[in-house]
Amino acid sequence: MLRMSRLTDYGTVILAHLARDDSNGLHTTSHVAEQTHLASTTVSKLLKMLTRAGLISSFRGATGGYRLARPASEISAAQIIDALEGPVSITECSAQTHSCDLVTVCGVGNAWQRINVAIRTGLGDISLEQLAQPGTKLPPFDLSGVSTRAGRAH
Repeated sequence: MLRMSRLTDYGTVILAHLARDDSNGLHTTSHVAEQTHLASTTVSKLLKMLTRAGLISSFRGATGGYRLARPASEISAAQIIDALEGPVSITECSAQTHSCDLVTVCGVGNAWQRINVAIRTGLGDISLEQLAQPGTKLPPFDLSGVSTRAGRAH
């Protein structure tokens, strides 16, 4: 199953909060934790990861805190996932550096690579600004009839 981790989900919540509430300047860890209803330790960990990735800037001192490193419109969903999960790669052969022993005889690797590029392109087309927009209504994604067992539908 393709699914991002809970930590990546929380990191996106934090980034969206910073994007929506950038009028207040810098945000402390405790303020972000309070506003996002996440544990302070989780927020602290994610703020450090996002700072190392260059998505947010950190300022030390009594009046320090965190803010987006660049406008939310210039941060893509792909960059967020790369920062917290690593590059999107749905199969071993889709990774930039892969070590699949079957690459010379595999008949499906090229198709998986095309799918991976399509997913990455889709993630690159969505900005943090779009992710942070409150009230954006998306059509429901109906998974009824989709089995969790390979090849079987209800």
